[in-house]
Amino acid sequence: MKPAHAPADHPSIPRKKTGILIANLGTPDGYDYWSMRRYLNEFLSDKRVIDYPAWKWQPLLQGIILTKRPFTSGKNYKLIWNEDKNESPLMTITRSQTEALRERAQAEWGDSVMVEFCMRYGNPSTPDVLDRMVKAGCQRIVFLPLYPQYAGATSATANDQLFRALMAQKWQPAVRTCEPYFDRPDYIAALAASVRRTLGDKVPAKLVASYHGMPKRYLLEGDPYHCQCQKTSRLLKEALGWPDGVIDTTFQSVFGTEEWLRPYTVEHVAELAKRGITDIAVISPAFAADCIETLEEINGEIRESFEHAGGKDFTYIPCLNDDPAHIEVMLEVVRENIAGWI
Repeated sequence: MKPAHAPADHPSIPRKKTGILIANLGTPDGYDYWSMRRYLNEFLSDKRVIDYPAWKWQPLLQGIILTKRPFTSGKNYKLIWNEDKNESPLMTITRSQTEALRERAQAEWGDSVMVEFCMRYGNPSTPDVLDRMVKAGCQRIVFLPLYPQYAGATSATANDQLFRALMAQKWQPAVRTCEPYFDRPDYIAALAASVRRTLGDKVPAKLVASYHGMPKRYLLEGDPYHCQCQKTSRLLKEALGWPDGVIDTTFQSVFGTEEWLRPYTVEHVAELAKRGITDIAVISPAFAADCIETLEEINGEIRESFEHAGGKDFTYIPCLNDDPAHIEVMLEVVRENIAGWI
């Protein structure tokens, strides 16, 4: 659309829209060595993830880690890869979440909204998707990182990337970033429903709530992630009506030699089995979509640790993924943040 009475060479201006952009961590384009190396290099070079000085970290990363780790990570991704679509499960699920959210949003607000997704690492990249939305007329954007609990290495770095992308825009849209939703009643209810859907009326001896880990130092430096994880577990226990002591909060995906948040999931499940607790369930409330950390790490390394120590019955409770209750949580977060714009 060209403004009325504009000169002939005036650029066209698209009809004004409001954008809804959800963001997830990211995924390699493939499980081959070079795809894995590109992805891991971007991820592990993020100062929000690894905050060591570059002179100390980059020689180790480029010279040793990125020589070996793409092979091992690639093998793990191959185990869970969606061969039909030639993409990781995280990509498949995030796209499905976006399509479901788009359908709900357009039913409510019509074609005045545009709903897209981006990845912090890999593709579709945040700068590329933001640029496409701006060119389509999005002058206002609600940005929703798909992390229930806030952490500098997840929510903050997603926001950082969005802000960097905004710097390249001649005409910047107004942006609202959504706060974490770890204690929202609708999110907790959706988690509780997923537990009941998998376990029925059974109350397990232990439900291990396994959250992605982080260095303990980050907690001591002020990151609220640990506290928000603990609160999610407590609220889930209350929503289920279970007694104290049934849900254990643990942390997975430890990397490097620095002490991380404890207890470590892989060690904790083995200790449970050794204590005679041989029937457990595991849930991952920090992940909005099943991914390598849940489909391979929990159902692989962590399950094996439990069974090797004598555990017999290991039940994994899937992430909320594109469950309608989860989409409704996302839509309600968007409603709250889009207020006054539509």
